[in-house]
This record gives sequence, structure tokens and C-alpha cells, in this order.
Amino acid sequence: MALRAQILDGTQRLSPGMEGVAEAIGHLGYVQIDTISVVERAHHHVLWTRCPEYDARHLHDLQAGERRIFEYWAHAMAYLPMTDYRYFVPRMERMRDHGPAWLSRWQAEHGHISDDVLARIRAEGPLTSADFDPPPGMKRGTWWDWKPAKRALEILFWQGHLMITERRGFQKVYDLTERVLPADVDFTRPSDEELARFHIRRALGGLGLARAKEIRDTFHVVGQEAIDRTLEALVAEDALVALRIGNLEHTYYCTPAALERTTDVDATRILSPFDGLIIQRDRLRRLFSFEYTIECYVPASKRQYGYFVLPILWQGRFIGRMDTKAERARERLLVKGLWFEPGFDDYERALPGFAAELARFARFNACRTVEFTKVVPTGHKRRLKSLVRQALAAIGS
Repeated sequence: MALRAQILDGTQRLSPGMEGVAEAIGHLGYVQIDTISVVERAHHHVLWTRCPEYDARHLHDLQAGERRIFEYWAHAMAYLPMTDYRYFVPRMERMRDHGPAWLSRWQAEHGHISDDVLARIRAEGPLTSADFDPPPGMKRGTWWDWKPAKRALEILFWQGHLMITERRGFQKVYDLTERVLPADVDFTRPSDEELARFHIRRALGGLGLARAKEIRDTFHVVGQEAIDRTLEALVAEDALVALRIGNLEHTYYCTPAALERTTDVDATRILSPFDGLIIQRDRLRRLFSFEYTIECYVPASKRQYGYFVLPILWQGRFIGRMDTKAERARERLLVKGLWFEPGFDDYERALPGFAAELARFARFNACRTVEFTKVVPTGHKRRLKSLVRQALAAIGS
């Protein structure tokens, strides 16, 4: 159920091209954006995993041209369906009217900068942070060291005054919200009940089944109390099913349709650390018995596996993980470490499909070769290298 909801069970077929990308975002509810580019960035990786013919231009055109998606905060910065815009308006209002204490202090001291930024964008059109000069002598640093205009742009974005009209490379381009929102988009504020029902429906659409806390953590548009109250109402209406899974504690929730559509899983996937299936680590451990930590935020000396480790999914179970780096200048995907999970032994069946997917992943990262540094256990390294070479040859140029 979880894999089907994430379009990872191998049974769903999306439309080709840009339409399939729109369908994927619409089904998942959000696609998280991330800056790390040791391999293709997370948002491209997630969509490539679901859309076999994915091209980054599809995502750009859906945002900048078609206006069918927009950027805002779910549990993190994400691409969201434009049809959902109205359900994020209350969060924008909270940032305007009841923001954190630091924001009130900042606005009291620098509110005039926000006014100046808005005035420039209104007069000049879309601008990036690079279009605003920092104060003399100011150095680049963390969020707290950002030049005032850059912080003003982000705050105005959080508050809903600005939207990101497109990205150039990875740089955000901001414009007035009224110039970005399509004329036919409903942006009226939903009632509290509408908002809670939307939150639950959207979260379960991408999760398949989830605990109340996991539903809350998907979007953070309403609090836990509203989630709990609305879940009870939806179960009473027979719109949701409350269930227990084996010996796991807590009640899980799903739609009746999700229970009826379960199928066998026959697919191999290399997943991003920011994939919707991976991002809630406790849920991953509970449902899949897979312990995973993203270690790019961990000091190098304390890492167990590596900087940016990608989980490997095969036939509904996690069989391993690998630390990779796309050396684009050399057109080489470096697999610095590949670890199969303890107890996994079905290599005869799993390796051919994994090799084919790894070859596809290399080409997705503009790499023509794959080099292995470390494979654990070591006895399968030679065969895996041979299978990957064959798969790359079959893909061709």
C-alpha cells in the first residue's frame, strides 16, 4: 500500500513527458526540493524514479510556463500542485500575523527593506537575490548572515506576498504573487474543517497508510489536535479505515480504496534520501525494518556509510544502500560504497534488475561509466560490474 501510493510498486503508468510529471506531483501531493547535487538533486531524482522519460525541462515548464505547480513549504520546501494553493494560505497568514519572535524583531528593525524589495519587484518585474547588493563589507554565510534583501525576499515569500516564478539553474526568481497565480486559481481561505480534511486526504494519497503523527508531519498545515479530531470523524463516516498492523503499536489509517488495490511488487528502485517513502525515518523503520540516516549532516569521522547514501528497493523490501557521486566532467558515476543488508541472500534474482537500474541512474546523471570502489559483501563485485557494463551497453548512447 505504501509503495503503490508512492508510485513505486511498478504497476502504475503515467503519461509521457510533461503531463506525466504533473500527474506524479498531483498524485504524491508534493515533491521535496533540495540543494545537494553530488548526484542529481532530490526533486529531479524523485520524479525520474516515477517518470521513465523525465526531463528537468518538464518541471521548469510546469512552474514557469504552465503555472500548474508552485513552491512552498510542506514539511520542507517542495513543489506542490497549483490546485492546492488555497490550502496553504492559512500558513502564509500565520507567518504574516503570528510569526515567530525573531521575525517580529527582524521586521521591526528591517521592515523598510521588505518595502523596498516589494517596490523594486513591482516596478522592475521578477528579480533574484543577486539583483540586490549586500551592505558594504558584508560576507556570505549562514541564513543569519544573509544580506538583508535576501532575507526579506524569503520572508515575503513565506508570508505569501511573493512567489517563486521560476528557477534559473537553481536560483530562485521572485515575483508578486498576483502576477504568478493563474486567474482561475481559487485562493479563498478554507475553513478549519476543510483544511484538516484536505491535509489528511493529501497526506494519505502519498503515504497510502499512516499514523496520525505521520499525517501531520507530511504538510504541517494544521496541528495534531485537528488531525486527531478529523480522523475520528472520517472513520465514523466510513471515509477512512482505522487498522492495526501486526504487532506494531498505534493505529494506522487508510482509505477503503487503498485496502482494495494492494498488488504484488516487482520493481527495483534507487531512491533519494528525500524521497517521500524515505523522509519519515521512523515510519520507514516501522513498516520496512530499514534503519536509515542521511549522513551528509554528520561529521565525516562519524559517518557509518557515507556522505549521500541512496537506499535500494527491490520487490518491496530494502536490500541495500550505496554512497555515490556523479563525476560529470569524467562522465563517471562513482559508487564509493555499496552495502547489501545483513541477511539478504537473493543475489541471483536481484542483481540483474539492480544493475539495469544502476545503469539507468548513471545515464540520468550524465555518466557513461560506473566505477565501484567498495562492495559489501565483496563476493558479488565482479558479477555486478559485468552486469552493469552490459546494461550500459544495452542503453547505448
